[in-house]
Amino acid sequence: MNDDSPSPRTDSPYPRQLALQGAAIFAVLGVAWPYCLFRQQPLPWLETSLLIGSLAFLFACLTRQFWWWRIIHALFAPAAVLLSGLNIDPGWYLAAFALTFLVYRGALTSRVPLYLSSRETTQALAGLLAGESAGKIVDLGAGAGGLACALARALKDVHISCVENSYLPWAIGFLRAARLPNCHWRLGSLWDVSLAEYGVAYAFLSPAPMSRLWLKVKSEMRPGALFISNSFPVPEVEASAEIEVGDARKTRLYCYRL
Repeated sequence: MNDDSPSPRTDSPYPRQLALQGAAIFAVLGVAWPYCLFRQQPLPWLETSLLIGSLAFLFACLTRQFWWWRIIHALFAPAAVLLSGLNIDPGWYLAAFALTFLVYRGALTSRVPLYLSSRETTQALAGLLAGESAGKIVDLGAGAGGLACALARALKDVHISCVENSYLPWAIGFLRAARLPNCHWRLGSLWDVSLAEYGVAYAFLSPAPMSRLWLKVKSEMRPGALFISNSFPVPEVEASAEIEVGDARKTRLYCYRL
């Protein structure tokens, strides 16, 4: 991305997304519906939904939403129209919503989707943390526990605390760590966790909470402690070190020494 290009908005709450989609719906239906009534012909719902998706995508681009919101805005109306014609039992929609909520609660409440760390990232972190006299490490947003459990097995003299607020990933991680005495799981928000006792804090979140999280790190972690962010740097703060993992995702670890 060019340095002069506008950065995505990180302050967009969900009402903003609903407003963008609603604006596209009203703009298209406000023209298409009266036109079809005047011509005495039925509204072509599929074509109309494609226009709504295109306009919503344009609105999302103009307001600099993240790329995943742009895709959601583009596909929402066409998908709704297509699915409405399949005569699917409503119970399946409820089940899909429940499963989505269990897995992606973090994305709904804090704009942090579920990311899975690569094996190469785990190996790079294990090598980095082996040289740290951390004692205690906290994984903020630990997902399903793949990385945390691997680190707990590799660093047996280090205690790893995992925090996850999505129910299903937490349950999977809790079960995976059941036989690891140095890995403890907590269901809840990272904002409710004190970082004062930890020598290292690791996070793989999204751009949205990074500025706020950095304030929490600075105010709670002791001097000399290490904060590591996977893929998402702290805005306007120079990292003490950057580590290129070398995996297919081209993961970069941003390290901030307090």
